[in-house]
Amino acid sequence: MSGKAFVLKAMCLFVHDGKVLLQAPQTLKPNKAGINFYRPVGGHIEYLETSEQCIKREIQEELCTQVLNLTFLEAIENIFEYNDRKVHEIVFLYKGDLENKDLYKKEKIHIVEKDYEFDAVWIEIEKILNGEIILVPKTDYQKFLS
Repeated sequence: MSGKAFVLKAMCLFVHDGKVLLQAPQTLKPNKAGINFYRPVGGHIEYLETSEQCIKREIQEELCTQVLNLTFLEAIENIFEYNDRKVHEIVFLYKGDLENKDLYKKEKIHIVEKDYEFDAVWIEIEKILNGEIILVPKTDYQKFLS
């Protein structure tokens, strides 16, 4: 055993009026090639926590709302290099609805975590499907967003 660990994450797609809520790239460092990317909102799965419990906890912490109609979509194995570090993560991807409907009206939602801050923004789905916006982890998002 190498002493390296998998990173387990749960992320959720919230879709509304042709847009999806994503973590904004200005709060993520670009990869080595200088390419910015977006990620679905969510976070790390804690020990003895299910991926579904993680989504519910993370969304409550980050957006101060409950998740409705939470549906598991797929698990994605994602191996990449970020800031000169190799990462091997397993992402449990979900789709859901936000209980607080006012969040659908906000262009940007500022989120403060214990160790960092970031913005979540509503991005037009068409920009993802036509390749204008890079969404990671990589998967066929068309089947979930169209």
